[in-house]
Formats: sequence, structure tokens, C-alpha cells
Amino acid sequence: MKRQPYRRPPRWSTPLVLIHDLHLLRRFVRLRRGVFSLLSRLRVSENTLMAVLAVGIGFLAGLCNYAFRSCIDFFRWLIIDNGARLTGYSPDVWDANRLWAIAFPVIGAAFMLPFFIRYKEDMAFGFPRFLERVNLRGGRLPLRLMFTRGISSALTIGSGGSAGQEGPIAQIGGTAGSVVGHLLGMSEERLKVLIGCGVSGGVAATFNAPLAGVFFAHEIVLLSSFELSSFTSIVISSGMATVVSRAMYGDIPAFDVPAYQLVHPLELVLYALLGIVCGCLAAIFIIGYGKTKAFFDRLQVNPLWKPVIGGFLVGCVGVFLPQVQGNGYGFIEKAVGNDVGWLLVTLLIAGKIVATCVTLGSGLPGGTFAPSLFIGSVTGMSFGFLANLLFPLQTATPGAYALVGMGAFLTSVTHAPMTGIFLLFEMTGSYKVIVPIMLACSIGTAVARHFRKDGIDTADLAARGIDLRAGREETVLEKIQVRGVMMHDAEVLPESMTIRQFLERAHTPRQHTFPLVNTGGGLAGVVTIHDFLGVVFEPDILDQVPLGEMATTDAITVQGDESLAAVLRKMDITPLDELPVVDSGNGRVIGILSRREVIAAYNRAIVERTFRA
Repeated sequence: MKRQPYRRPPRWSTPLVLIHDLHLLRRFVRLRRGVFSLLSRLRVSENTLMAVLAVGIGFLAGLCNYAFRSCIDFFRWLIIDNGARLTGYSPDVWDANRLWAIAFPVIGAAFMLPFFIRYKEDMAFGFPRFLERVNLRGGRLPLRLMFTRGISSALTIGSGGSAGQEGPIAQIGGTAGSVVGHLLGMSEERLKVLIGCGVSGGVAATFNAPLAGVFFAHEIVLLSSFELSSFTSIVISSGMATVVSRAMYGDIPAFDVPAYQLVHPLELVLYALLGIVCGCLAAIFIIGYGKTKAFFDRLQVNPLWKPVIGGFLVGCVGVFLPQVQGNGYGFIEKAVGNDVGWLLVTLLIAGKIVATCVTLGSGLPGGTFAPSLFIGSVTGMSFGFLANLLFPLQTATPGAYALVGMGAFLTSVTHAPMTGIFLLFEMTGSYKVIVPIMLACSIGTAVARHFRKDGIDTADLAARGIDLRAGREETVLEKIQVRGVMMHDAEVLPESMTIRQFLERAHTPRQHTFPLVNTGGGLAGVVTIHDFLGVVFEPDILDQVPLGEMATTDAITVQGDESLAAVLRKMDITPLDELPVVDSGNGRVIGILSRREVIAAYNRAIVERTFRA
């Protein structure tokens, strides 16, 4: 008799559903316990376990990179190649058929509408949200994110949207690391390392550049929180993913670049100027992206129309400058190979910035890494043409400046100089490029930071008041609310109380700052112990002056649902070490929070995290 496949019980059969889910949960728990029991019997150390997991995650990241790139090629074949064959569209011919460039990204956006309807949260889960989840929310990512973000990003790039594949593949690889760590019950700290392993593997496989993958994970995702154990695991994963990528694509770099040559020491001055130009353009790019995103957020239309409108606008730019569509890798090779004219590359600086801002600002998924490389290459090449015109005997070809411009603009936009430096070094394989690229990248990053504190990946978070680069302390304190730490039974005084009455009851105060309330129970001000140092020697006024006349009426307050990180920022701008806590609804005083309690809460959190690890 043929065995029937298992069917999940119907929804109305709640007891059976619960029994089924409980059975699966017990099997999973037994499996996880069995794995850790086996590892303990084999006396596998923590570092060895992380190294083994890094190998597996790197292998997964390499396979995910292959699948993602295959999806991009498939959608490009399905939409653009077949569309060009049916319509007669050619980007090299100026005729009416060029208008079909508008249709391709619109078709891609239309294909994504089911994702926007069914997986709305996933489609809004861009790289900034990914960084927030990894650094502030525990790092647990759902498995479906690999498919929803992967397929939708491949549709954006494959249909001609101006976006990159590095941000999505970093999310895909990071999600793979998160899923593996969650299945094995890893602590929050280990889970973050495994996510970094997946990110480094995905980026390394994309560029065939293992060192760039390592520094991308550390600088951009883990925010430069260097630890030797995590660094080792990330290096292993990056190397493994590169091996997988080379096995499938061959040992070839992401871009076929000519050998770099420094012609004259004068060029170092020109590369420094190029760094300044890239830094200024990067700030414009970051500001433009933010304003475009804000425009689409305010746009009073059905949210499902926004990506379609974005695709339409990108297509309009593509009619005149078809090079801006897609990831632009092919054109980058032409730029560094000196196969493009000055006028075209100069126009493409503005064209690519506009196309990328519209694509990503409208909600179409994708990354900013490849567009940054594109803008940097055309900026560098345009600068190189000018340098050759002014100093023909002392300068290299414009392609050399395009190569350095790629790294300088990338680091300026992301505020991650080491990633750009090592990416360029691995692409060229030449030590001669190190000094020019270090000079241009460092200057460009400094200029961009002067105008914009946050890079393009964290600018959106900064606009919402989230500062990922505030350090480990603030990351921990972001998760702790005032309500769980404050002194609930703090002494609150009426503003009409006299100084003598206060001195008679404040012999051994537990607090140094006293909130004063009016007849309605609202905060009228605060007084501190230091306010009475000179008054106690004037007995004539002890019964005449109420506390309300001595109070600081513009005192800074906090609310019970605020994070301790926000409290510390407020304490930095006030001389008080104790702040009144007020109810967000009615403004009544509900407690006192001191700097001492904040530090104690942080120490407890660090100890708990250490024991969980």
C-alpha cells in the first residue's frame, strides 16, 4: 500500500496543531542538545567550533552568491534581452525604440508587486535596517529574507534599476549565518560573529577579493568592533567563499583592469585633489539619497505605485544614458580601460547619482556599493582627462584615475576606508596603487565626514535618532529602558514647602536632586542639595522662601520608555547627575534616575552577556 504524504492538521483542529508543533519543537531541541553533547564529548573548544561553523557559512555564502548572480542574469535575459529582441531596442542606436528603456524597469517593479503586498516588512528591510537588527536587536534574521530580498533585488538589477548586488548579497550571507547560529542556540555575541562571517563570505565571493570581504564585514557591518576570535572566523569564512566562487567562475577579478603605473610624484598631489572631489560628491550623493527617499515617503499615492514610479523615472534617465541601468560593471571596465570619452563620463556622474537615488529612494531593493564604484570611476576618469590636459607629461592615463576614483568615492560614501583600499589592491594586484589609493581614500573620507557625519548605510538610521557608531556602551544601553532602572520611590516635594521644612526632613537623603510638583501634580522644577549651601546660614529666610523660588524650572526630564543611551546623551548637556522621570501621558513625576544607576545597569548587562556567551 502506497504511503500517503503527511498533511498538516486543519486550522480548526487546534489541539492537533499544538501537538504537531510541540512534537517538532521537541525533535529540534533533542537535535540541538545532541550536537552540543557530541561536541562536548569530542572536547571541541569554542574557537574550533566557530572555525568549523565559519567554513560552513563561507561555503553557503559562496553558493548563495552563485544563485543570486544567476538570478540577476536570468531576469536580465527574461526582461531586457527578450524585450530588446521583441521591440528592436538597442542602447547604441538613436531611434524611437530607445523609449523601450522606460518599460524594462517598470516591468521589473510590476513583477515585484506581489512581494510588496505579501512581504511588506521584508521589502522595507534594507541595508540600514539590517545593520540595526545586527547591532541593536540581537541579530536574529528570518530565513525567508534570503529569498524575498534576493529575488526582489535580482529583479531590480536585472530589469535595469540602478542598484548594486553587494548590499543584498551581504544581507543574504548574513541571514545564512544568523539562521545557522539560531538553530544551534548561539548567544547574541556569537550570533553577531556568524552574521559577520556570512557577510564577508558574500562580498568576498562577489568581488573575488577575500580581504575586501573581511574589512567590509568589520568596518560596515560590525562597526569596527575588532576582536581576535571574531576576526579569525570572518577570515576563514571569507576565504572559503572565495574558493567556492573561484571554483564556479574561475580565478578572475570582478573587473579586468590594466596594470597601474605612477608616472610622476606630482600625481600624488592630483590624487589628493581627486580625494577632495570624491568626498564632496559623496556628501552630495548621501544628501540626495536622503531627500529622494523623504520625497517618496511623503508622496501621497498608493505605496504600491512608488516602486513603479521609481522604475519609470530610472527608465527615463536610461533613454538618454543607458549606461546607468543595472550594476554598471561592464561600463566600469571600459572606464578603467580608457575606452570612453570625456563628455560621456562627465554626464554620467550626475546621471548615475540621480538614477541611483530614484531607484533606492522609491523603495526598489538593491545596494549602493556598485553605484558608488560606478560614480567613482566616471568621476576619476573625468578628473583624469583634465589632469592629462594640464600636465600631459606627468600624468597617467585617465583610466588610472578612474581606478583610484572608484576606491576614493566608495570609501567616502560608506566611511569605510580599509574596505576600499584593500578592494582596489586585490583588483589590481599592484603595490604601486597602495600610496595613491590610501591618499585619495583617507582624504575623501575625511571630507565626506566633514559634511556628513554618517555614511549612506547609516544616514537613514541617524535620521531616526539611531547612532550605531556610538560604541559598545551605547549599543548595550539602547536595550535598557529607564523604567526598569530608575528609583521608583524617589522623594518628591511640593513647590510650596519652605526651606526649613525641607531641612527638617532631609537629614539623610537618598538622593541629591529633588523634583518639585505644583498643586496639579505636574513638575514645577528641581532643587539640589548644593542649592542650600549658602542659605542655611541665613535663618531669617528659612521660613519665608518656598522651594519653588529656588528651583531650576527648565530642568531636563526623561520618560520611562526612553533608553539609557538617550538618557546619557541628555546628561552630557546638563550639570545634574540625577534627572526626574515623568510619565509620557500626564507629565507626573514617577521617579528619579541617576548616572550611578545607569553605570550599574550597564555593568550588570555586560556581566549577563558574558555569562550567556
